[in-house]
Amino acid sequence: MTQVALVTGAAQGLGKAIAQALFTAGFAVVVTDANEAGACETAQAIDPTAERTMALRLDVLSKADFEAALKSTTDRFGQVDVLVNNAAMTPTTPVMEISAEEFDKVVGVNMRGTFFGCQVFGQYFADNSYGRIINMASLAGQNGGTASGAHYASSKGAILTMTKIFARQLAPSGVTVNAVAPGPMDLPSVRELVPAEKLDQIINEMIPVKELGSADFVADMVVKLAGRDASFVTGAAWDINGGIFMR
Repeated sequence: MTQVALVTGAAQGLGKAIAQALFTAGFAVVVTDANEAGACETAQAIDPTAERTMALRLDVLSKADFEAALKSTTDRFGQVDVLVNNAAMTPTTPVMEISAEEFDKVVGVNMRGTFFGCQVFGQYFADNSYGRIINMASLAGQNGGTASGAHYASSKGAILTMTKIFARQLAPSGVTVNAVAPGPMDLPSVRELVPAEKLDQIINEMIPVKELGSADFVADMVVKLAGRDASFVTGAAWDINGGIFMR
């Protein structure tokens, strides 16, 4: 039976790479994003036949949207087996310039969005005695960040803790919950957010391997954690950061 995965924030960037990798691995993939047109475009690019893809608008600030996405997915595919909580905001506003409104929005999307996903899909998975949740954390949540904003780094640190909480809660029900914590990725969004001079400095002076990370490799790690054979891995943070942060 084909497994079904839902990915949030999948219209572009890392989320798109994850959706593509899951599809290539044989999953049916539900591409969700607050940008519905972008989600539809990505789903079409991944699977022009639409036999194993579906696009949905999902605002991660809304628990009702997660509930609706769960229903739409099970109505279409009969089940859902994997949730990838990828949606995030990644501003680089200097710490002393972050407004209350910006702080609340970033923490809301990143932290609250992940919480609602774990809560809604975690309960569904537990009720069905099987599921895989993969939360996209970040190196920034471990070391305070290299170029990201304080609100972003703080929210990603919270996601690491949240992963452990849900892993412990759901483990007896056959559900695993893990986090992947990438460092600076070679993505257009990173190059847009970080000035070229600063990015070169990060690569040459801060990253021991002196290169940016591969989104495709991160996506492959998500696929591995989404597999049925990943039952003995839960509550873990998988570091992909070029050696910036070593345990």
